[in-house]
This record gives sequence, C-alpha cells and structure tokens, in this order.
Amino acid sequence: MLRIVLLLFDAVDLIDVSGPYEVLITANRLANRRGDAAPFHVLTASADGREVTAYGGLGLRPQAALGDLGDVDVLIVPGAIDIDGALGDPALAGIARTYADGGVLVMSICTGAFVLGAAGLLDGRPFTTHFEDVAELARRVDSGTPDDTVRWVDDGAVITAGGMTSGIAAALHLVERTAGRDLAEATARQIDYPWTPTREG
Repeated sequence: MLRIVLLLFDAVDLIDVSGPYEVLITANRLANRRGDAAPFHVLTASADGREVTAYGGLGLRPQAALGDLGDVDVLIVPGAIDIDGALGDPALAGIARTYADGGVLVMSICTGAFVLGAAGLLDGRPFTTHFEDVAELARRVDSGTPDDTVRWVDDGAVITAGGMTSGIAAALHLVERTAGRDLAEATARQIDYPWTPTREG
C-alpha cells in the first residue's frame, strides 16, 4: 500500500486538494469492491498538524503533522492563488526538497509547481503548471522545459500537473502508474470525469 500525503497550508487552493483526494479514495473504494486490497493510504498533513484555512475561507483539519507520519511514498503539493504568498513560507520548499531527497515521488498540482521550482526540483526537467503561469514559472527556474499544452508531466521522480481540474487528471495518471490502467479508468468513470491516459487529454 502506497502512503500518499497531501500537504496542507494556509491559502491552499481547495480543488488542488479535494480533486486528487477524491480520485485516490475512490480508487481505494473500487479496489475493495472488487475484492482487492486498497492500493493507497491517503493522508492530509500540515507542517505542524494544525488546521489551515483554504483560499476562500474554508477550514481544513489535517490528519497529522508531517513529522509524525513516518515513511511516505508520494507527496502531493497543491497550489495557491497567491503564489508569492505561499512562497513566503520557505518551509514549503524545504519540505518538498527533503522528501525528494529521501526518494519520495513528489507531485505538484497547479501552482504548487512554484514550490517545487523554489526547491530546485524542476531544474533540468520538463514541467507544467496553470497555463497562465507557465511563463512566469519558467522565468524562476534555472533550467528545464516548460509546457503549457499538457495536463500533466511525469518525469519519473517528479510529476507536475496543470491548473485546477488537471490535478484530477494527473491523480488518475498516478493511479494508472501505480495501480494499473484498469483501476484508473474505472475511477474516472465512477467520478464521471472524461479522462484519457494521454497527458494531452
């Protein structure tokens, strides 16, 4: 079972959290329905375990503090409307760097890619983010290949997703990559989402 953590922080964009979360727990439910073990242990965590307030004012209560989680296989870093506000907390980039250095697959949703960029995780890699922000992110990354035409980019140790609902598409890709295309397609059908396995879909 893969341990997947969604990182929560103040002013996080809600759909960047809720979209992938719904994909992963739905995949678990469908696997159980088939008589298989759930492939994912999905957790939400903030740096200190305290509640955060998402963009728009909705409170989110994490299940744990990052330091209390133990082993993690995938870290998902959501985005924020106020990119510079999120980057004003250097702990976020440090968290992404620490997990990546430990061999954890790091995945950003939307402008969460700016956190990965600040951590140096996009240097020399292809990447994407919200189409409105790809050029700005490219200016902040020392090297790498920006792409504003795709819904996600999988470069092995790092996955970046485009804007908003592209996080759902990328989460379905994560299901396909780790638990098989059949479960990913069944999950897309269950949540009534028009997903195709290609990143351009």
